[in-house]
Amino acid sequence: MTSATKDRFRISFEFFPPKSAEMEGQLWETAQELKRYNPDFVSVTYGAGGTTKAPTFSAVQHMIETVGLTTASHLTCVDADRAETHQVLDDLKNLGVRRIVALRGDPSSGIGTAYRPHPEGYANAAELVAALKKEGDLDISVSAYPEKHPESPDVSADIEMLKRKADNGADRALTQFFFDNDVFERYLEAVRKAGISIPVIPGIMPIQNLTQLKRFASRCGSTVPAFLDDRFAGFDDNPADRAKIAAEVAAEQIEDLIGRGLHEFHFYTMNRAPLVASVLQTLGRQPSDDSRAGAAA
Repeated sequence: MTSATKDRFRISFEFFPPKSAEMEGQLWETAQELKRYNPDFVSVTYGAGGTTKAPTFSAVQHMIETVGLTTASHLTCVDADRAETHQVLDDLKNLGVRRIVALRGDPSSGIGTAYRPHPEGYANAAELVAALKKEGDLDISVSAYPEKHPESPDVSADIEMLKRKADNGADRALTQFFFDNDVFERYLEAVRKAGISIPVIPGIMPIQNLTQLKRFASRCGSTVPAFLDDRFAGFDDNPADRAKIAAEVAAEQIEDLIGRGLHEFHFYTMNRAPLVASVLQTLGRQPSDDSRAGAAA
């Protein structure tokens, strides 16, 4: 990889804890493969009320100690009191975690159900960030929503929440995935106009399966533009060409964002390496053969 290619954009990856031995093997193969592209960090998701606490802890520990990647853990405050939240944080710190993705979290009853703060817990991510900031030297990422959070009454209310998170000490925002760069650019302009200066990192979702993506997007407030139907039309029974188109779509989106002044991207990997690797190679970022690439400093 040339210095010019490497410096053109920075990357991070999101993984989720495996739910079976087979999925665990896939995760570690994916992490080892994507490590070769030198991410700044990776993140591991965490369920409401600690529903994936043990798998998250195991995945985080393995990611740090065995794979050798700088690893952020998601931390939510939904369905947990403050003492429980801080115990989880202490446990993560004991594993070597110094990066947190601070989130309110979705209700354990599922996306789309009413959120009710725990009476003894943090009401939202802004409160959680403020508490984390008092813990000392933690790098704190938060979420951002170019098309607004599904529960926000409007975009302005959503941006006000992001401002609270930033004012309380968040270091950066990682966005929900989106496919219309004009929407993101308008959102970023509104964010800056609101006085929010932290980096807002575009979340990129390479399309593994368009039908499944549409179902998921409808639950989390993201729009899937009609042009994607046109791009993938006729390739349902041709997985090789479909994967090639998926890589081209994501690479084109990133190339356009680079042209608009963005130089850092957060990939939702779905614990799969081939498509993400193909996107990066399409953009000219070649894997390193150094087995130490991406290791935590």
